[in-house]
Order: sequence, then C-alpha cells, then structure tokens
Amino acid sequence: MGRVSREFQVFAKPAGAVCNLDCQYCYYLGKRNLYPETGALRMPEDLLEEYIVQHIDASPEPAISFSWHGGEPTVLGVDYFRKVAELQRRHKPAGRSILNGIQTNGVLLDEEWCRFLAAERFSVGLSLDGPAELHDAYRVTRGGQPTHKQALRGFDLLRKHGVATDIVCVVHNLNVWQPLTVYRFFRDIGCQYLGFLPAADQAPHAPSAEAYGAFLCRIFDEWIERDTARIAVQIFEEASRPLRGLEHSLCVFRETCGQIPVLEHNGDFFPCDHYVDGEHRLGNIRETPLAELLESPAQRAFGDAKRDALPRYCRECEVLAQCNGGCPKYRFIQTPDGEPGLNYLCAGLKSFFLHSRAPLERMLRPRRAETAVPAVAGRNDPCPCGSGRKYKKCCAAGARGV
Repeated sequence: MGRVSREFQVFAKPAGAVCNLDCQYCYYLGKRNLYPETGALRMPEDLLEEYIVQHIDASPEPAISFSWHGGEPTVLGVDYFRKVAELQRRHKPAGRSILNGIQTNGVLLDEEWCRFLAAERFSVGLSLDGPAELHDAYRVTRGGQPTHKQALRGFDLLRKHGVATDIVCVVHNLNVWQPLTVYRFFRDIGCQYLGFLPAADQAPHAPSAEAYGAFLCRIFDEWIERDTARIAVQIFEEASRPLRGLEHSLCVFRETCGQIPVLEHNGDFFPCDHYVDGEHRLGNIRETPLAELLESPAQRAFGDAKRDALPRYCRECEVLAQCNGGCPKYRFIQTPDGEPGLNYLCAGLKSFFLHSRAPLERMLRPRRAETAVPAVAGRNDPCPCGSGRKYKKCCAAGARGV
C-alpha cells in the first residue's frame, strides 16, 4: 500500500513512556507496564529507519510531518535525533519537504539541543503550567523536586536560538482558579502560541467543568481586548473555525477522530494517545505497514465511533459544530435525561463557546473581505502561500491572531 487517502499525524514515542519527571497528573507514565519484559525502552535504529520510510511512503501531503512524543523524548539524547534527521534526509523523496515537531518538558534542553533543533528547523511543544507555584505543584522530578526553573530556562534557550515554540499548559484543579495569573505569566515571558490541555480524567487533579469554562472565558475576555495580534490561543482559534467555514484542526473538536494514532517504541500501533492499552492495539509496523494500519477498518471504526456514539443531547446542542462532543476519553457522565456518553467538560465547554461566539463573529466580520493569510488559514492548515508547509511553520512565523 502506498500513500493513504487522508492527512494524518503520528505521535511517535521512541522512548515509550519513559520520562525524567513524575508529574502527578500524567496519564502516560503507567503505559510502561504494557512492556515489562523489554527493560530500557528505546526504539532500535533498524525500526526507527523502517518507521521513517513507512511514514514518508504513506504521507499524502507535499510536506511530510513527524511528531516525536513520550514520555519524554529528549531522554534519548540529541544524538538519537541527529540520527532521525540523517535518516529522513536519506529517504526524503525529491521535491518534498520534511517537518519535525517534538513535545518536551524542557528540563533537559541545553545549548547543544537548541542549536540542533534550530539547525534542523524542529518546532517544539513545551509543557509549562504557569508561574512557579502553580507549575511546581504537580510537575516535579522523581524525587519530588520542582522543575519550573529548568523548564523556563529551556524556553529561554529555545527563544534565543529562534526555535518555533508552542506552550502547552495543563489546566488542573489548582491553576484553574487563577486564569489571569496563568495567562499574564505566559504573556509576560513572550509566549506567542498557547494551548490549554485539561487534566479532565486525572482525578483528583481534574478541574471541574464549570471551573474550566470560567477559566477559558476569563482569559478570552482579556485576550480579545488586547492580545489578538500577538498571542494565538489554540482553543480560541478552534472556536473561530466553524464561524469561518473551516474544519477543526484539533482532533478533540473534529466530528470524527483517528487521524492522530500512536506508534510505541517497539512498533506497536494504537488509534490514539488516550487509548494505548492491550484492547486497542491494532498491530505492529514490523508486521503490517503503517499505511495499512492507518487505513484499516478498525482505525476507521474507532474514528467514526466518536460521531456515531454521540448522545441525542449533543446532537441537538447549539454549539455542536464547535464541540462535536469533545474527546471520547472524557465522555463518562450522563446527559440530563440519563443517556450515557456526555463529555465530563460539557458544561464548561458550552459556556465558553457561547461566551466567545459573538465577540469572535464581530472580530472576523471585517476580515472576511480581506485576503490576509491569518483570516483564511489555521495553524495546521496548508499555508495559502503554496509552499506545501503547514501555515504555523510558514507564514505564521510573521503573523499572529485567530
């Protein structure tokens, strides 16, 4: 099988669930128990090359995107990712480009890492939960020591070397009560792209739905008043996409899912980062080509189930186009009429989407007659300039806002 029929993004985890931290709300550390017999988790070089070749062959877009996740991928060391870049260059087809993104806690980043990331044009997702007292509440070392200072140093180094960096803030039961403290911290350190990831199924660290909604609404009000031109906030961008007639770029708000599977360190393939378990293992790329797994009936059925299992309460909701029921992993409460399958965050998401709709419509109205790139492209869309790169890695470097 050659190229697949739709765009995809694989969360490749060459170090599996191995991490140098012990974040109290992490849902992935326990996945190491799936491989008790393998000892040190590290994707071997022959499998790494096989994955890169299969990923290139399967990719339908001119720009081929790789996403390196964990655990913590930087525990493998910078030389491992030099080998990644070397293998990609070796197998890159003529006339196509390769893009890399890596998600990290930032603690191990140093000058050598950042020189490499800049030279190879990696984009970086950095986990940071706000100012020190909120970040260090849960993001600690295995010895229980704080990590904010090291993570912020990593961010400063990335900025120094000009590495495109998105910040991912986990919203938990502590920082959810201080929305402006959190947001203003990110604005003050020069964050240009910010994502909020709720710890929704990580009791007792999960925020309530109502608190999460209030958190988003309070930040939105400040953002739309003063920061639309300098900070892009992922969920605000997503809220605007249906108003612009665009498909969601973030999987949790798409009508169906399954476009972001996981590849574990040994080649095992799973349909989603939240469903890495024995029940959902769909195969291994040593036995079944990646393209075949991506197009498999099981993967398609997994993605379609998000839409097909939506309760009637959601199907009749006025913000359905913006929410689409949210992530299936969080659909573990009942609707008001007793039907199962309602998203735990429903009340908060609905309040935010309703709160933000009119201001976003007013903001977008004058732009609909313009041809400026930010008015027609989301960060994960192909760039309208025709480069073949995603917008966030092309013209977005010089443009900010929804």
